[in-house]
Amino acid sequence: MPLFSNSAVISLAFGVLIAACQGQGKRDWPTAVERAAHSGVDARIVVLDVGSGRLLAAYRLGEAAHTLAAPGSTLKPLVLYSLVAEGRWNPARRVACNRQLSIAGHRLACTHPLAPPFDAREALAWSCNSYFAQVAETLEPGELGRLLRRMGLLDATGLARNEAIAEFREPHTTADEQLALLGVVGVRVTPLEMAEAYRWLALELAAHPESEAAGVVRAGLRDSTSFGMADAASLGGVSVAGKTGTAEETDSSRTHGWFVGLAPADKPQVVVAVFVPAGRGEDAAHLAGELLLHAPLVRP
Repeated sequence: MPLFSNSAVISLAFGVLIAACQGQGKRDWPTAVERAAHSGVDARIVVLDVGSGRLLAAYRLGEAAHTLAAPGSTLKPLVLYSLVAEGRWNPARRVACNRQLSIAGHRLACTHPLAPPFDAREALAWSCNSYFAQVAETLEPGELGRLLRRMGLLDATGLARNEAIAEFREPHTTADEQLALLGVVGVRVTPLEMAEAYRWLALELAAHPESEAAGVVRAGLRDSTSFGMADAASLGGVSVAGKTGTAEETDSSRTHGWFVGLAPADKPQVVVAVFVPAGRGEDAAHLAGELLLHAPLVRP
């Protein structure tokens, strides 16, 4: 007489199969970061919990704590939110762009498609340098430093030991203001500081969900990852609102790239910051998409 009936054997096998599938599908942040790092072994990756500020996972944390680099366009949503919230900038204002911007010898040509004049949401989605150069012209002396300090971008985060502190040179001319806001000259930050600044933004969006500033910035960052400059970040199937950034190294023409995003986009639980020391913002966004593909977040 067989020890188990046929139905018992089938049930047991089915249970083993379910357990195996569950184990294979297990998701956690350290594993997600490790898998993404396979595609970018030199990257620095940081994942922060929005609510607590706790470090959920990181790749090359030591380098993330000590790498100082120009932030490029990742500053745009942070400054835009602050200025709109303070009534200093009208997000309905439209600015034309011929994609040929040059400031004090720095060529800052836009790579977005030719388009009619942008409003704030569109300019954020397509990362228009001409638009944000106009925004910078409204800044008063000392104002940019005040805004960046308020969001924690220029201070130690406490997320790692002996971390480097941002370098910031207060602008004195209109050109200086423009280059600083565009993240090209006058400011260098760590990936940890950048993650902390976007956590500040996530908390602001949650605290003032119905405000004009929150609506414009949230929509612009969603558009950026849906069809704009950061669309590679959405390949993981998780809704994400984020921004890319590309800037040249101080001692060479080589570029580095950033992506910083909030996920899920509607009610952010985490900040994902990716920095690639050699590449562009699109490369960092691709790594973020790889990370989110394996992230322990609910897919729509």
